[in-house]
Amino acid sequence: MKIIIACVLTALLAFVLGLFLPWWSIAIAAFGVAALIPQKALKAFLSGFLGLFILWGGLAWWIDMNNQGILSKRIAELMQIPGKPFVLVLATGLIGGLVAGVAALSGSFLRQTK
Repeated sequence: MKIIIACVLTALLAFVLGLFLPWWSIAIAAFGVAALIPQKALKAFLSGFLGLFILWGGLAWWIDMNNQGILSKRIAELMQIPGKPFVLVLATGLIGGLVAGVAALSGSFLRQTK
C-alpha cells in the first residue's frame, strides 16, 4: 500500500513542481517522497520510477494525441526511427522514470542511514 501512495504522491508533487520549476524538479519530488515515506530501497526505486513513468509517458501521449502525432513523427524522422513515434513516448517515460527512480533510491538510502 505504501508503494501506491508513494507513486501517487511522487507523480502529483512532480506535476506541481514541473509547473513552476525546470524538468529536473522531478528528482526533488521523488527524493522528498522517498525520504518521508519509509520503504526498502527496491520499493522506493519502483515507486519513483512508476510514478514518473506513468506521469511523463501519459503527458507525452496526451500531447501526441492532441496534435495528431505531427511533432512526434517529425522528431522520429530526425532520430532515424521513421514510422515509430510511439518509441518517443516510451523514451520520454523511461527518462523521467529513471531520474525519479534514482532520486527516490537516494532518498530511501538517506532515510536508512539515520
